[in-house]
Amino acid sequence: MFGNMGDMSKMLEGMQENAAKLQAELESKTFSVKSGGGMIELSLNGKGEVIDLNIDDSLLDDKDSLQILLIGAMNDANKMVMQNQQNSALGMLGSMGGANPFGVK
Repeated sequence: MFGNMGDMSKMLEGMQENAAKLQAELESKTFSVKSGGGMIELSLNGKGEVIDLNIDDSLLDDKDSLQILLIGAMNDANKMVMQNQQNSALGMLGSMGGANPFGVK
């Protein structure tokens, strides 16, 4: 499967470097969503961590609406982050020589 252990070691080192670059790239991205016509604004970084949240004052007296809009915004933002992570991971695999980097049949 591999020419020798040295080739395998180099490939693993390259994968680790690419994973570290991918992690740094994800951390630097910001994903923002609005819910309720902009009454809720939520921003996450590429790792899925909430970095900003704005709630319109009019929602502070309506707990049910606030909860519904906040849940919707969080779900939408998480979907964006997960999709970006998947696309980045696939891109990393593609840059390593295609969809089958280990030559497994």
